Amino acid sequence: MERDEFLSKLGIGVLALCTGCMASCGGKSSDPSPSGGGGGTPAPPSGSGTVFTADLNSEIKTIGASKSSNGVILVRIGADNVATSFTAVQIACTHEGTNINYSASDGKFICPLHGSQFSQAGAVLNGPAVVALKKYTVTISGTTLSVVA
Repeated sequence: MERDEFLSKLGIGVLALCTGCMASCGGKSSDPSPSGGGGGTPAPPSGSGTVFTADLNSEIKTIGASKSSNGVILVRIGADNVATSFTAVQIACTHEGTNINYSASDGKFICPLHGSQFSQAGAVLNGPAVVALKKYTVTISGTTLSVVA
C-alpha cells in the first residue's frame, strides 16, 4: 500500500469514527423533554388514566418507601393513608432522562447522573436540569392507591 492510499483510508476511518462520536455525544437539545440518553423510562402522557396502583396494606408502608412503574415514581412522604401523604412524579430526569431516586433523608428527588435535585412536588432545586418533573395525581379508595396521569 502506498503512503497516499494509506493516509486517504486512515483519514476516512478517522472521519467516520469522529462522526459517530459526535452524533452520540451531541450537544444538549433545547427540547425540555428528556432525551432518554440516560436510559430513563418515558413518562406517561397527561389524560392517559391510571398509571398504576398500590395496595396500602402491603406496599409503600413506611415514610420514604417508593414504588416505580410505567415511567412514574411514587413515594410515601407522610404517615397517614391519605393522598397528601404521597407524591408521584415522572421518574426520568428532565436533564438527560436518567431515572431519579428519592432521598428520604433529604426529602427530595436526586438524579444520580449529574446531581440535579427536585422537590417533592417536582420543582427544580438544583441543576443542571432546568425543567420541573411532571407531577401526577394520587387518589386513594379504601386501601388502593392509584396514580393518575
